[in-house]
Amino acid sequence: MQKFHTHKGIAAPLDIMNVDTDMLIPKQFLKTIKRTGLGVHLFDEMRYAKNGDEIADFILNQPPYRQASILVTGDNFGCGSSREHAPWALLDFGVRVVISTSFADIFYNNCFKNGILPITISASDREALMADARDSENPELEVDLPNQVIRRPNGASIAFDIDPFRKQCLLDGVDDIGLTLEKSEAIDAFAKKRRTTHPWL
Repeated sequence: MQKFHTHKGIAAPLDIMNVDTDMLIPKQFLKTIKRTGLGVHLFDEMRYAKNGDEIADFILNQPPYRQASILVTGDNFGCGSSREHAPWALLDFGVRVVISTSFADIFYNNCFKNGILPITISASDREALMADARDSENPELEVDLPNQVIRRPNGASIAFDIDPFRKQCLLDGVDDIGLTLEKSEAIDAFAKKRRTTHPWL
Protein backbone atom coordinates (compact mmCIF):
# COMPACT_ATOMS: atom_id res chain seq x y z
CA MET A 1 0.00 0.00 0.00
CA GLN A 2 1.30 3.45 -0.90
CA LYS A 3 2.43 5.55 2.05
CA PHE A 4 0.52 8.73 2.83
CA HIS A 5 2.36 11.73 4.25
CA THR A 6 1.50 15.09 2.73
CA HIS A 7 -0.65 15.36 -0.36
CA LYS A 8 -1.29 18.43 -2.50
CA GLY A 9 -3.73 18.19 -5.37
CA ILE A 10 -6.78 19.47 -7.20
CA ALA A 11 -9.96 19.26 -5.13
CA ALA A 12 -13.24 18.57 -6.92
CA PRO A 13 -16.47 19.92 -5.41
CA LEU A 14 -18.93 17.02 -5.37
CA ASP A 15 -21.80 18.61 -3.49
CA ILE A 16 -24.07 15.55 -3.46
CA MET A 17 -25.51 13.91 -0.36
CA ASN A 18 -25.73 10.14 0.14
CA VAL A 19 -23.33 9.12 -2.62
CA ASP A 20 -23.61 5.35 -2.41
CA THR A 21 -21.18 2.68 -3.54
CA ASP A 22 -23.30 1.81 -6.58
CA MET A 23 -22.90 5.40 -7.77
CA LEU A 24 -19.15 5.13 -7.17
CA ILE A 25 -18.76 1.87 -9.08
CA PRO A 26 -21.92 0.30 -10.60
CA LYS A 27 -22.56 -3.40 -10.07
CA GLN A 28 -21.67 -4.49 -13.63
CA PHE A 29 -18.01 -3.65 -12.94
CA LEU A 30 -17.67 -5.86 -9.85
CA LYS A 31 -16.64 -8.99 -11.77
CA THR A 32 -12.93 -8.37 -11.29
CA ILE A 33 -10.83 -8.88 -8.18
CA LYS A 34 -8.05 -6.69 -9.56
CA ARG A 35 -7.57 -3.30 -7.93
CA THR A 36 -6.60 -1.65 -11.20
CA GLY A 37 -8.62 -0.63 -14.23
CA LEU A 38 -11.67 0.54 -12.30
CA GLY A 39 -10.90 4.27 -12.34
CA VAL A 40 -12.37 4.72 -15.82
CA HIS A 41 -15.70 3.46 -14.44
CA LEU A 42 -15.75 5.66 -11.32
CA PHE A 43 -19.15 7.42 -11.24
CA ASP A 44 -19.82 5.66 -14.54
CA GLU A 45 -23.54 6.44 -14.77
CA MET A 46 -22.91 10.09 -13.88
CA ARG A 47 -19.88 10.53 -16.16
CA TYR A 48 -21.16 8.86 -19.33
CA ALA A 49 -24.33 8.82 -21.39
CA LYS A 50 -25.75 5.49 -22.58
CA ASN A 51 -23.93 5.88 -25.91
CA GLY A 52 -20.61 6.22 -24.06
CA ASP A 53 -20.19 9.97 -24.55
CA GLU A 54 -19.05 12.04 -21.59
CA ILE A 55 -21.69 14.08 -19.78
CA ALA A 56 -20.20 17.58 -19.90
CA ASP A 57 -22.01 18.80 -16.78
CA PHE A 58 -20.42 16.23 -14.48
CA ILE A 59 -17.62 17.78 -12.46
CA LEU A 60 -14.97 15.12 -13.14
CA ASN A 61 -15.43 15.62 -16.89
CA GLN A 62 -14.45 19.27 -16.62
CA PRO A 63 -10.99 20.81 -16.49
CA PRO A 64 -9.15 21.02 -14.15
CA TYR A 65 -11.15 18.44 -12.19
CA ARG A 66 -10.27 15.59 -14.55
CA GLN A 67 -7.05 15.44 -12.54
CA ALA A 68 -8.72 15.71 -9.13
CA SER A 69 -7.04 13.73 -6.36
CA ILE A 70 -9.19 15.18 -3.56
CA LEU A 71 -13.00 15.09 -3.33
CA VAL A 72 -14.98 17.52 -1.18
CA THR A 73 -18.33 15.83 -0.81
CA GLY A 74 -21.81 15.88 0.72
CA ASP A 75 -22.98 14.10 3.87
CA ASN A 76 -23.02 10.30 4.26
CA PHE A 77 -20.49 9.54 1.55
CA GLY A 78 -19.98 5.86 0.65
CA CYS A 79 -23.31 4.55 1.92
CA GLY A 80 -24.99 1.49 0.41
CA SER A 81 -23.46 -1.94 -0.11
CA SER A 82 -20.06 -2.80 1.30
CA ARG A 83 -18.17 -3.31 -1.98
CA GLU A 84 -14.43 -2.75 -1.64
CA HIS A 85 -14.37 -1.95 -5.36
CA ALA A 86 -15.51 1.58 -4.39
CA PRO A 87 -12.20 2.66 -2.84
CA TRP A 88 -10.36 0.66 -5.53
CA ALA A 89 -12.09 2.76 -8.21
CA LEU A 90 -11.35 6.01 -6.38
CA LEU A 91 -7.69 5.14 -5.95
CA ASP A 92 -7.31 3.97 -9.56
CA PHE A 93 -8.80 7.28 -10.73
CA GLY A 94 -6.19 9.06 -8.60
CA VAL A 95 -8.19 10.09 -5.52
CA ARG A 96 -6.14 9.99 -2.29
CA VAL A 97 -8.39 12.11 -0.03
CA VAL A 98 -12.15 12.32 0.49
CA ILE A 99 -13.49 15.11 2.71
CA SER A 100 -17.02 15.05 4.11
CA THR A 101 -19.06 15.68 7.24
CA SER A 102 -19.87 11.95 7.53
CA PHE A 103 -19.09 8.58 5.96
CA ALA A 104 -20.70 5.16 5.93
CA ASP A 105 -18.73 3.00 8.38
CA ILE A 106 -17.72 0.15 6.06
CA PHE A 107 -16.62 2.50 3.28
CA TYR A 108 -14.71 4.61 5.81
CA ASN A 109 -12.80 1.56 7.06
CA ASN A 110 -12.13 0.30 3.53
CA CYS A 111 -10.54 3.62 2.61
CA PHE A 112 -7.83 3.25 5.23
CA LYS A 113 -7.14 -0.31 4.10
CA ASN A 114 -6.50 0.95 0.56
CA GLY A 115 -4.37 4.03 1.20
CA ILE A 116 -7.14 6.64 0.94
CA LEU A 117 -7.53 9.23 3.70
CA PRO A 118 -11.19 9.96 4.57
CA ILE A 119 -11.44 13.20 6.56
CA THR A 120 -14.46 14.14 8.65
CA ILE A 121 -14.96 17.85 9.31
CA SER A 122 -17.75 20.20 10.37
CA ALA A 123 -20.40 21.45 7.95
CA SER A 124 -19.01 25.00 8.05
CA ASP A 125 -15.47 23.81 7.29
CA ARG A 126 -16.80 21.61 4.50
CA GLU A 127 -18.58 24.60 2.93
CA ALA A 128 -15.36 26.64 3.10
CA LEU A 129 -13.44 23.88 1.31
CA MET A 130 -16.29 23.42 -1.18
CA ALA A 131 -15.95 27.10 -2.08
CA ASP A 132 -12.19 26.67 -2.49
CA ALA A 133 -12.72 23.69 -4.77
CA ARG A 134 -15.25 25.56 -6.91
CA ASP A 135 -12.58 28.14 -7.76
CA SER A 136 -11.36 26.44 -10.92
CA GLU A 137 -8.48 28.93 -11.21
CA ASN A 138 -6.92 27.64 -7.98
CA PRO A 139 -8.70 24.56 -6.59
CA GLU A 140 -5.67 22.99 -4.90
CA LEU A 141 -5.68 21.87 -1.29
CA GLU A 142 -2.81 20.46 0.73
CA VAL A 143 -3.47 17.69 3.24
CA ASP A 144 -0.80 17.27 5.92
CA LEU A 145 -1.42 13.98 7.71
CA PRO A 146 1.41 14.19 10.31
CA ASN A 147 0.10 17.56 11.52
CA GLN A 148 -3.56 16.71 10.78
CA VAL A 149 -4.37 19.90 8.89
CA ILE A 150 -5.84 20.86 5.52
CA ARG A 151 -4.16 23.94 4.06
CA ARG A 152 -6.42 26.17 1.96
CA PRO A 153 -5.37 28.35 -1.00
CA ASN A 154 -5.82 31.51 1.11
CA GLY A 155 -3.25 30.31 3.64
CA ALA A 156 -5.74 29.31 6.33
CA SER A 157 -5.73 25.80 7.82
CA ILE A 158 -8.44 23.43 8.98
CA ALA A 159 -7.55 20.81 11.59
CA PHE A 160 -9.00 17.31 11.52
CA ASP A 161 -9.07 14.33 13.87
CA ILE A 162 -7.98 10.81 13.04
CA ASP A 163 -7.53 7.60 15.00
CA PRO A 164 -3.81 7.34 15.91
CA PHE A 165 -3.54 3.69 14.83
CA ARG A 166 -5.12 4.34 11.43
CA LYS A 167 -2.92 7.40 11.00
CA GLN A 168 0.22 5.36 11.63
CA CYS A 169 -0.89 2.67 9.19
CA LEU A 170 -1.29 5.28 6.45
CA LEU A 171 2.06 6.88 7.27
CA ASP A 172 3.75 3.46 7.15
CA GLY A 173 1.77 2.26 4.12
CA VAL A 174 0.58 -0.97 5.74
CA ASP A 175 -2.81 -2.65 5.48
CA ASP A 176 -4.14 -5.61 7.52
CA ILE A 177 -2.00 -8.08 5.58
CA GLY A 178 1.06 -5.91 6.03
CA LEU A 179 0.46 -5.73 9.78
CA THR A 180 0.22 -9.52 9.91
CA LEU A 181 3.40 -9.99 7.88
CA GLU A 182 5.28 -7.78 10.35
CA LYS A 183 4.81 -10.63 12.83
CA SER A 184 5.88 -13.35 10.41
CA GLU A 185 8.82 -14.51 12.59
CA ALA A 186 6.56 -14.97 15.62
CA ILE A 187 3.97 -16.76 13.47
CA ASP A 188 6.61 -19.11 12.05
CA ALA A 189 7.98 -19.82 15.54
CA PHE A 190 4.50 -20.60 16.85
CA ALA A 191 3.77 -22.92 13.91
CA LYS A 192 7.07 -24.76 14.40
CA LYS A 193 6.43 -25.22 18.13
CA ARG A 194 2.86 -26.33 17.45
CA ARG A 195 4.04 -29.05 15.06
CA THR A 196 6.37 -30.33 17.81
CA THR A 197 3.93 -30.23 20.71
CA HIS A 198 0.81 -31.22 18.76
CA PRO A 199 2.02 -33.42 15.85
CA TRP A 200 -1.42 -34.96 15.47
CA LEU A 201 -3.00 -31.66 14.42
